Amino acid sequence: MWTCTFFGVRDVVVITAVGLTLAAMVDGACAQEFPPDAVKGKAVYERHCLACHGAGGHGDGPDAARLTVPPANFHRFKSFLKSDEELLRTIEHGVVFSPMHAWQGQLTETERQDALAYIRLLVQQGK
Repeated sequence: MWTCTFFGVRDVVVITAVGLTLAAMVDGACAQEFPPDAVKGKAVYERHCLACHGAGGHGDGPDAARLTVPPANFHRFKSFLKSDEELLRTIEHGVVFSPMHAWQGQLTETERQDALAYIRLLVQQGK
């Protein structure tokens, strides 16, 4: 003999809440849980950003002159005022109608955050 179990509304709510909690935990596990590393960020920056943004982050890299839209100068007040979240969003998704392409999928979240830490360090040092 077998029995058939039906879920009530309360059971569905509990199961949904557990599923959402687990999903948030899995998504959070992908996030960097330690401070970004500017030293590692320098290597990422030199490999992927320097050609356009320049060694000092002034937007004067060797490839900058031939770009239709100039690269960001991180020392400009406009860039300085942007939050880390705004800058990370730009790094992840790029800028529409500009040569700044999306790095999400090409760089890990850790590499993107490390590169941002290095960019902030460049600006602080005034290089």
